[in-house]
Amino acid sequence: MIKKIKKKAKKKVTRALTRKRAKPPTKVEKKKAEQENTVVGLVKRGKERGFITYKEILAAFPTIEDDIFLLEDLYARLASANVDVLEAQELIETEEEGKKRSKKLPAKFEKDSSQDSVQMYLREIGRISLIKAEEERELAKRIEKGDEEAKSKLTQANLRLVVSIAKRYVGRSSNLSLLDLIQEGNIGLFRAVEKFDWRRGYKFSTYATWWIRQAVTRAIADQARTIRIPVHMVETISKFQQVRRRLTQDLGREPLPEEIASEMNVPVEKIYYIMKISQDPVSLYTPVGEDEEDSTLGDFIEDDKMLSPSEETSLGLLRDHIHEIISELLPREQKILKLRFGLEDGIVRTLEEVGKEFGVTRERIRQIEAKAIEKIRQHEKAKKIQGY
Repeated sequence: MIKKIKKKAKKKVTRALTRKRAKPPTKVEKKKAEQENTVVGLVKRGKERGFITYKEILAAFPTIEDDIFLLEDLYARLASANVDVLEAQELIETEEEGKKRSKKLPAKFEKDSSQDSVQMYLREIGRISLIKAEEERELAKRIEKGDEEAKSKLTQANLRLVVSIAKRYVGRSSNLSLLDLIQEGNIGLFRAVEKFDWRRGYKFSTYATWWIRQAVTRAIADQARTIRIPVHMVETISKFQQVRRRLTQDLGREPLPEEIASEMNVPVEKIYYIMKISQDPVSLYTPVGEDEEDSTLGDFIEDDKMLSPSEETSLGLLRDHIHEIISELLPREQKILKLRFGLEDGIVRTLEEVGKEFGVTRERIRQIEAKAIEKIRQHEKAKKIQGY
């Protein structure tokens, strides 16, 4: 009986010690656990329907395009579960949205689209035959061995994918035409060809889509605005603008920040932040008023560094008094003071720099400078500059 009691007591002590030794999970461990739960949730949802959309993946992992290891792991797990990754419906323009977007296109794009270069390019890539999944794997195996011909063939077979993705971003930037977007997308395609791992089991087009979208969105982020905005914020701003337009139509008025925050499921402080950074910069040379030739926005902005008329007058009088006193010094003393204090050009020289110009040591320059300053202090007109 006593032995049993001792054993039970020993077990209790062991459990207590184990509990004390157990450390709470770190931030990294918590983040990994949350990430794993999200991935499991996406795979489960995909199994139930047989597919998952890009929109759902982006909603779960907004910055996944910057984490290629997580992206590849997610694709591999979806592929092993026989889950297809499809384009989200909101990314595919309807005919009506396409018409609205085309009305907003800048003149530059309208001009480019009327040229033959786009049609010529589309006709050229249209002649290239598509390849099957099995052929993709064979080409990927050859690419691993350094086969440049296989790399070129896999790239050319997916040029139409780049065009289809680039079209969705037309009008996002007045600085980038369709051909510019296609070119940026092709750069992403080249990277996808180099990094594609055929062993993971997913299609090349599924993998390449991410690289193409990333290249296009980065180009828009870099060139669309005077002040660059990070890529993930460009996507957030785009979503914010879509929600605001939809709420404006539903409510018949401009939605409040709180209403937008509720719709986007984010704190209202973040909405204020998005509104602030999404503002377009305005040039100081923007014409203002009815008479647009004379007044600009810059004319109405206060310059804190500008001196007032009274300060400017006082400074001018001080300058005149100083020159009047210095003019009575020896020529050598005058030049040394002007160089040391930048009285002529505003550039202050060191003792060593002035010494090199006169061919003497810095100590000698210091002595001459001290003697000249003492003369100024003893000058009868020195009292005039004490009040400035």
